Amino acid sequence: MKLSILTATYNRADLLKRLYESIVNNLIEKIDIEWLIMDDGSTDNTKDIVSKMMSVKNLDVKYYKQENQGKMQAINNLMEHVTGDLVMDCDSDDYFIDNAFELIYDKSEILLKDDDLYALIFLKSEGNGKISGNKFKIENQNTTMFDMYFKKDICGEKIIVFKSEIRKKYKHELEKNEKFITEARMYHKMDLDYRVKCFNIPIVEGVYLDNGYTSNINNTFIKSPNGYYKYFQEILERDMKGVNFSKRMYVIKHYILFTYMINKKLNVKNVHDKINKILIYILFIPGIIKIKLGGIYGKQ
Repeated sequence: MKLSILTATYNRADLLKRLYESIVNNLIEKIDIEWLIMDDGSTDNTKDIVSKMMSVKNLDVKYYKQENQGKMQAINNLMEHVTGDLVMDCDSDDYFIDNAFELIYDKSEILLKDDDLYALIFLKSEGNGKISGNKFKIENQNTTMFDMYFKKDICGEKIIVFKSEIRKKYKHELEKNEKFITEARMYHKMDLDYRVKCFNIPIVEGVYLDNGYTSNINNTFIKSPNGYYKYFQEILERDMKGVNFSKRMYVIKHYILFTYMINKKLNVKNVHDKINKILIYILFIPGIIKIKLGGIYGKQ
């Protein structure tokens, strides 16, 4: 079995060594590992650092470089080079915990033999025994990413190991030359045809850096309003029966925000649920006033 690890990096040469060491320390004979690195236009010594990582037995390191296009396009481009049975992203500021590849291997047969599944979902550790967000309430259950976050109140970053043959059918869809879109937009489209299985097992550890996407979410919103508008529009176009009311309001609030940011005329024609149409009409004017008074609001 072969696992492909994708890392998009931009001026993170100082952090790549830690991720590299965690990969090397996890190598086992049961799994072939290829580590595909996309240098997204770095101006530091990333290439030199990576060149020193290419001599380890049983680890196939491949380095690519593109003009700066952002993480999502970097991952899209790396997917063209994937040869593994399984594939996963690992950010340059994250690293694998001890025994991570053994844990992936132990669950891999579940994924590879089930045509209904597109991924296994694991936990992410933030150190000191703390995990990102919360644990899955029901483990080893087939579900969707949409249902997990919008119906089952799961929060926090999770680690996703995809079945490569299915993952290759999808990509991160960017709008109007923007450089970022939430990964969830792609996951929700995968959810329409396949399922995921969740495990309360951490396999990756990391913390948010001050210059990362998540730590600068309002700035990300400003730079990628068209993509986020499409993301929230697509959620409203689907059946939201069973979605928590707070999550429903979250979607509507941000749909109004991005409608305003891209100067789009309000159109609820394709909004699926009648209650959502009513709430959008009721909240639209107050929402615009709040945006004008307080700027961008809320968290992703």
